[in-house]
Amino acid sequence: MSVGSIDLGILVVYLVGVVLLGLWIGRHAGSVSDFVVGGRNRPWWLILFSIIATETSTVTFLSIPGFAYSRDMTWLQIPLGFLLGRFVVVFLLLPQYFKGSFYTAYDVLHERFGGAAQRAASALFIITRSLADGLRLFLSSIVLQEMTGIPRHWAVGAMGVATIVYTFFGGIRAVLVTDLVQFVIYIGGAIVALILILQRLPGGWEQLVALGGEAGKLRVFDLSFDWSQPYGLWAGLLGGLFITLGSHGVDQMMVQRYLCARNLRDAQRALWVGGFVVVAQFALFLLIGVGLFAFYQVFPPDAAFERPDRVFARFILDEIPVGLLGILLGAIFAAAMSTLSSSLNSCATAAANDFFFTGKGSEASAAKQLRVVRVLTVIFGLIQIAVGIGGQWVKASVVSSVLGIAAFTTGIVLGVFFLGIFASRVGERAALAGLVVGLACMSTIFFTTKLAWPWFALVGSAITFAAGYGASFVWPRPEAVTGESSS
Repeated sequence: MSVGSIDLGILVVYLVGVVLLGLWIGRHAGSVSDFVVGGRNRPWWLILFSIIATETSTVTFLSIPGFAYSRDMTWLQIPLGFLLGRFVVVFLLLPQYFKGSFYTAYDVLHERFGGAAQRAASALFIITRSLADGLRLFLSSIVLQEMTGIPRHWAVGAMGVATIVYTFFGGIRAVLVTDLVQFVIYIGGAIVALILILQRLPGGWEQLVALGGEAGKLRVFDLSFDWSQPYGLWAGLLGGLFITLGSHGVDQMMVQRYLCARNLRDAQRALWVGGFVVVAQFALFLLIGVGLFAFYQVFPPDAAFERPDRVFARFILDEIPVGLLGILLGAIFAAAMSTLSSSLNSCATAAANDFFFTGKGSEASAAKQLRVVRVLTVIFGLIQIAVGIGGQWVKASVVSSVLGIAAFTTGIVLGVFFLGIFASRVGERAALAGLVVGLACMSTIFFTTKLAWPWFALVGSAITFAAGYGASFVWPRPEAVTGESSS
């Protein structure tokens, strides 16, 4: 498959434009605070759209419509859990990050447990984030390679290098603004695709609803309960809630955005309002999938689709007019780059702050600290490009496994945070024991059981909390033993 020169030209203009925009926005990032947390004065609405763009990848953009095409709209139960989880994060976890001038989520663990717990949690984040997002880059490159004819390693390199450039110079300021632009592009592209589907259907919206309804594609709720099935109501609500507690409550990639806000109230508003936007976004993606089902019932494809997540890509290539196709390709790039830029900046910030310096150094060392963060941005960018290119030699099942591991590690870190908030007798040694036991148990569960992925964060946090609390009876916190008040 290939696209014409006009659409490829639009795609190149988009890439160059995003890089130049990022460079211009970040031209004043002259301090560590500017580069890492945007001077702590970013507006709440900008943070809101950056959060949403960051959690939306190319795979999401193409796979969610494929889910509705092949099944129904029951995936929407999981974003409902995401929404509930956001409100818990707003009231339980967000206040923890505004008790001091922190740069990473793991500074909170340093305040409560000490440097070892901070570094362990940060290392877990950096390793799994680099692997997961490198493989997301690989998965995005498959789509782009098939749609454009660009060699896969060039697709990986183009997205990776462009993102490294504007993240290196602009830091979080550039990431936030380009995330907003990329959100507008991929949502606009999705809306354009849905409109084109409705225009091509002879009966328009009524035919979409009729064909989708007859085939059961419009079903949203599945009330059955099965630990091995990820798309039931309880897996969506409870599992989605704990996934959000982990991904949005203790994951550096999201916490760094909250720290860019002017105050706690702005950070809270960005998170809970964004929850409703996320539900609407996934409803749009799923509705596109129902529309694709109706479209291909009326206009059957020449050959059956190999996989459901190829359906939307095929429609974009075959049915989108010249010019608009380039914009849709830009939307796919946007979804990929928004996640990658956030990953690079957060990994560099975590590594610099939690391993190289505390984030509270003197003004005399500020220039050196900024250089360290920028160098680490390039290093992590190259690592993720290498993982993305190397993904072609990894079996698909292993790719899925690594992405799944990244999903449940946030639950383990969440369990450590719960120990710090709810268990005053737990000290650093017990917390580290809980983290190690949680990681071992979740690795075993993931590779040897059929537990559905929405439950990983809940089970991982529960095991980590229970193990850490139990270990506190062997290694109690000194303050708890002497009766001193806990911090």
